[in-house]
Amino acid sequence: MFENKKILILGFARSGYEAAKVLATRGNEIILNDSKKEEELDQDKIKELKELGVQFVLGSHPDDLLDSSFDYLIKNPGVPIHHKYVLKAQELNIEVINEVEMAYRLFPKNITLVGITGTNGKTTTTSLTYEIVKKALGDRAFLAGNIGYPLSSILNDLKEGDTVVMEVSCQQLENLSTFHPSIAVMTNLSPAHIDFFGSYEAYKKVKAKLFKNQTKDDIAILNIENGDVIEETKNILSTTKYFSSKHSISGCYLEGRDIYYYGEKILSRDDIFIAGLHNVENVMAAIMVAKELGISNDIILDVVHNFRGVEHRLEYVDTVYGRKFYNDTEATNIKCTQIALSSFDCPTILILGGLERGQDFSLLSPYMNHVKCIVAIGECRDRVVDFGKSVGIPTYSYEFLKDGFQKCYQESSPGDVILLSPASASWDQYKECEIRGAEFKKYVFDLKKDVLDSNS
Repeated sequence: MFENKKILILGFARSGYEAAKVLATRGNEIILNDSKKEEELDQDKIKELKELGVQFVLGSHPDDLLDSSFDYLIKNPGVPIHHKYVLKAQELNIEVINEVEMAYRLFPKNITLVGITGTNGKTTTTSLTYEIVKKALGDRAFLAGNIGYPLSSILNDLKEGDTVVMEVSCQQLENLSTFHPSIAVMTNLSPAHIDFFGSYEAYKKVKAKLFKNQTKDDIAILNIENGDVIEETKNILSTTKYFSSKHSISGCYLEGRDIYYYGEKILSRDDIFIAGLHNVENVMAAIMVAKELGISNDIILDVVHNFRGVEHRLEYVDTVYGRKFYNDTEATNIKCTQIALSSFDCPTILILGGLERGQDFSLLSPYMNHVKCIVAIGECRDRVVDFGKSVGIPTYSYEFLKDGFQKCYQESSPGDVILLSPASASWDQYKECEIRGAEFKKYVFDLKKDVLDSNS
């Protein structure tokens, strides 16, 4: 499979690069196309691939590039589903897949694959699950997927009997056909990526593809409290198991402060460092995967107790003069900021704003009871100010995070939380939201240094 074929890879990025490396060593003719010019891309990676025989067509998408001589089109997940090459490939009966599907077809035998998806929480759940599995299995455990490690990048290290824990995004699910996880997890569903898929209904159906190839011998782990999850999975063939943060059920559940797995106490909520009820749900999903893999409670408890969350996702940064700083720069939509706000009940200073996308900040209103002030930043800051006025919360407007950060500290008191959870993308000022989060963290660390220096 994937030998001596002619393959067009659409989109460079991490997945295109890793796919090209794998395929070029198998005697294939590889053409890699990207709209970016060569000087805009990683020169070392381009040189490496050229030495492997990969051909490049960069700077545009020529109309005559794709023709019937190609055997496959491998699409980067971020490329629009109605891209002209995708449509043309369908007309020519050329199979359209992505790097995940390609790598999966090259798996050794008897790999245990854990696939984790959902609108929110999938990165935290994947990271925690992997840490538990790694503690139990050592170098027989692998992390991959949307979390930043293309599946192709681990292919050369995989051996029969290994376990792969993988975060699977909706864009990756779009072009999967044979992908078959032994254990599949859906954390939750809520409206997202509608600009990519056209509707919430289409988005939900793509998410449910994670279970498409499962049989009764496979396990589906589902959030029973999310109606859309239950509705979209009602006809799957998998053996379904559930977790709940609200009710005692046959499955994994929270009762009082304790988490139980089919009646057996696993750990206390006090053992969980990461904040918020949503993270309790993420922990329960990870527990259920671990139990399916036969991992002991001692290992589960040890890893959960020491797990500090995922960088940029409601990440605890530090405490300075009694103020706790949290970096939630990955909260690029309203739902994520709702979750972040519901994670605290102490006075909170909220940094809100970024790219103007017409986001409806009024949907945050029910979550603002403990917010003492808002610092509005970025392109949409004027609308954030209007929202602050509408809910009667003092709001201060700054174009840049640097200036807004200073105001946060001025308005805060010991015991307060200072929370960067913008409900907005970062592209008005930053190439990616992680840069915004790193900048916020730098200001926290600089502040702490200044405080220490002043006391020395």
